Amino acid sequence: MSELPATRWALGGEAHLGYGRRFADLVARGEDVDGEARLADALLPRGARVLDAGAGMGRVTAALRERGHEVTGVDPDLALVDQAERTYPGVGLLPLDILALSPEALAARGRPAEFDLVLSVGNVFILLAEGTERRALGTLRGLLAPGGRLLIGFHLTGGPAGSRAYPPEEFVLDVEAAGLRVDLRAGGYDLRPPDAQYAVWLLSDASSRA
Repeated sequence: MSELPATRWALGGEAHLGYGRRFADLVARGEDVDGEARLADALLPRGARVLDAGAGMGRVTAALRERGHEVTGVDPDLALVDQAERTYPGVGLLPLDILALSPEALAARGRPAEFDLVLSVGNVFILLAEGTERRALGTLRGLLAPGGRLLIGFHLTGGPAGSRAYPPEEFVLDVEAAGLRVDLRAGGYDLRPPDAQYAVWLLSDASSRA
């Protein structure tokens, strides 16, 4: 496999060092960090197969496992994978980039090859490597089970250091080019109306029945 391009997250270096510690502190204090997981859980039957692509320090993976789902979390940042294991012992994130995912790569690690829901939340898509958004969307589409859906969320303004601006109209073009369709857009994981600050998207395979 050819070397994968560096993500904006990786290029940000020390600018992102506080992310894992901040969320670990929130978890330790008992703060509510489960907004994404609550929405994902509402979209799923019990015991569903979920891929958390760009799992960070594992909070959504852990929350959905507590709700009874079979969750595979992946993140290429080894420091975050280590942080996840300290915060959620046994969470077992796979150190993989989204662009390295495939049914074969996951099956080789004893994980499902297709999923009822693929998550990529917490600004993952505005921190991908430059110019790889359509490739990432296509990769994740290829991991959807029949009837499966994709849940993505990112800041439209005020994103983390090193992130890109990703206008909704450009995202929709990339979604359609990757063979997906937009089923829902909201302004947050509580499904409030769309706004100019944050976007939550629910996508599905455009080749399946609406």
